[in-house]
Amino acid sequence: MSQTIKYKNRAWENAALLLVPEGFDETKKYPAIISVHPIGSCKEQTSGNIYGTALAAEGFVVLVIDASFQGQSGGEPRFIEDPYERVEDIRCAVDYLVTLPYVDENRIGIIGICGGGAYSLNAAMTERRIKAVVSVTGVNFGRLLRDGFAGASPVESLEALARQRTAEARGGTPMVNNLLPASVEEGRKAGIQDIDVLEATDYYKTPRGQKPNGATSVLFSRLSTGLGWDAFHLAEVLLTQPILVIIGDKPGGFGAYRDGYEIHHRAKSEKKELLVVKGVSHYDLYDKPEAVSQALAKAIPFLKENI
Repeated sequence: MSQTIKYKNRAWENAALLLVPEGFDETKKYPAIISVHPIGSCKEQTSGNIYGTALAAEGFVVLVIDASFQGQSGGEPRFIEDPYERVEDIRCAVDYLVTLPYVDENRIGIIGICGGGAYSLNAAMTERRIKAVVSVTGVNFGRLLRDGFAGASPVESLEALARQRTAEARGGTPMVNNLLPASVEEGRKAGIQDIDVLEATDYYKTPRGQKPNGATSVLFSRLSTGLGWDAFHLAEVLLTQPILVIIGDKPGGFGAYRDGYEIHHRAKSEKKELLVVKGVSHYDLYDKPEAVSQALAKAIPFLKENI
């Protein structure tokens, strides 16, 4: 069973899908999972229709959230990808879950995909109500931007961002960048060879994964916050909950492979596991049955054991 709900953030409401197990009984207590979508995605894509649905079928109450400024959630202007706000979305999601009489407040976990995986790991460092974390092909958004995803070197990008923000403050047209080419064919014609960009296009720009609110767009002038952010800062000190890091062994330009090894090494967690799925890429782990089944075969017992 699924229903769309709203939960309170600081100055607006966030949208989420609330998924409950078959045979759900409001008089009982259930473990709960927050499911966090990728960068440029929405709750109806992999975090909801793949991982959220599978976890609900295994007996969890699952809250699949839309990021602030994105999807059906509030926040203006639109298409902001702000790591600090993404983490606050998660805190507010926990606030919502602990008000539900059928959720066991001592058994709340989190799963995130792509950027959502790194946001989930980061949130757990200072949100102690989260008892365990699963990161699926997690990407450190700040590291990705500093590696050139914003279009240049970090300082050059910040200079360009400053100029654009000034222009918008003076009434100029906001610059909303589409993160992907219109099609795989157009991407190849433009000389793009990176497996992650091409497979992202195949997922987001075709019926395979395309959804109305999965915009794959970003407001350029607001990327400066991300450029100065590091998902793994203080992981050696503050990340103590059990973590499961899942990556494919086919590296791409978004860097989930390297980020997975890094956080597994750096986390203070006494219980930390790394699953490297053979022959699998970043976007295979979004929805390809063979890849997803291997991820879930590890994630489901991990969450049942640790929350």
